[in-house]
Amino acid sequence: MSKEIIFLVEESPEGGYQARALDYSIFTEADSFEELKTMALDAVNCHFPAADRPSLIRLHLVKDEVIKV
Repeated sequence: MSKEIIFLVEESPEGGYQARALDYSIFTEADSFEELKTMALDAVNCHFPAADRPSLIRLHLVKDEVIKV
């Protein structure tokens, strides 16, 4: 088992954030980035049995900005 799980985090079009784990079927969302940390931890704890849980969760925030020329 990997010691780290990586979530790709994006701002939600409706507001807040959404996070999708790479290599696993785990998705979560929250209104704030701080709340998202808690939700990601909860999702990982629900997805893996204690013996198989990764020891680190990495939240990789991707921000898409559009600049009018």
